[in-house]
Order: sequence, then structure tokens, then C-alpha cells
Amino acid sequence: MKFKVGERFHYNNAGYILLGLIIEKASKRSFAEYVQEFVLKKAGMADSGYFELDALPTNTALGYIDYPDGTWKTNSYSLPVKGGPDGGAYVSVGDMAMLWGALLDNRLLSEEYTQLLLSPHVAIEGDDYYGYGVWIKKNGSDILKYHVMGYDPGVSFHSAYYPTSSTIVVVCSNQSEGAYEVLQEMEEKIGLLK
Repeated sequence: MKFKVGERFHYNNAGYILLGLIIEKASKRSFAEYVQEFVLKKAGMADSGYFELDALPTNTALGYIDYPDGTWKTNSYSLPVKGGPDGGAYVSVGDMAMLWGALLDNRLLSEEYTQLLLSPHVAIEGDDYYGYGVWIKKNGSDILKYHVMGYDPGVSFHSAYYPTSSTIVVVCSNQSEGAYEVLQEMEEKIGLLK
């Protein structure tokens, strides 16, 4: 432990790997099977999952890694064969919107646990907080957005829910960077953080 619980924030993928191992031990299923049955299926996310690289759905976009000299290559040899608790799920924009809907409608967790997941547990910087796996932006006591993201070589992903307007935004990119910039531009142009 680097510090006491709730004292400071430090993101750590190893915590998600440990959580995945706990899920596997408690459920007696692989992590991917558990998520498929109790998250993706319950949320109606038919186009998402933990797929092996040599068995991707036909409509899967390839990821691309850009190099400073302007060249690029696919990310085929830069990812694990199959993702796990610390990342690597394949999602579609529509499915991610369904995930927000299922979470907010308490179809994935009880109302009590959904609120616990979406509660600010530790301050990061300024008005930014972290819940349980969810980034939270506040303005005073008002919550402006809930935000999740993911990065791997050749792919980036950002999605947010804005409670004031009940707006969901999902940006998937098949490049290592870019999704966050698109999300920021949308927030600015549409005024989602007001």
C-alpha cells in the first residue's frame, strides 16, 4: 500500500487484475464468461465482448499505431491474444450507450450499489474525483459527468454520461490517441459541462 484508503488517488491496473481473480474464484467462471453473462448480456450488448485476436467479429476495426515519422502499422502484435480484467474488451458505440442505460436503470447492480459505484470516493485534482472504476467531474456539489476510458496500442476509447442533460457520449478510435480530444471538442461545442 502506498497510502491509506481514501487518502490519495493513484490509478493501478493491477487492482483490476486482482478484482478479476476474485470474480473468477467467487463465480467459478472465467472473467470473460462472467462479464459476458452478467454485464454484456444483461445490458443487451450483442456486439461487444472479450474476443481472441484470431477470432474477431467480421465488423471489428483494426487499430493503428502512428509513428513520429508519419508511418503506421496495425496493432495486431501489440495486444494480448485476449483481454482481461485490466482491459482489452471490444465494444461498439451503440453497445456502450446501452451499458450506461443498464447501469443507470439499476439493471446491472441494485440502486444502492449503483450509487456507491458512482459516488466520489477520492479527490484527484480540482473538481475531478474517482468513484469505483468511474471518473467523476464535479462543480461544487453538482456532478457534471461520469467518465470511463481505455487505451491500448492502436486504440483509444472515451465515454461519458452527463446527468444534467441525461446525455451519453461514446467515442471509439482505432488509433492510440484522439478519442479524448473528440470528447473534449463535443463538450465544448455542445456545452455539455454547463
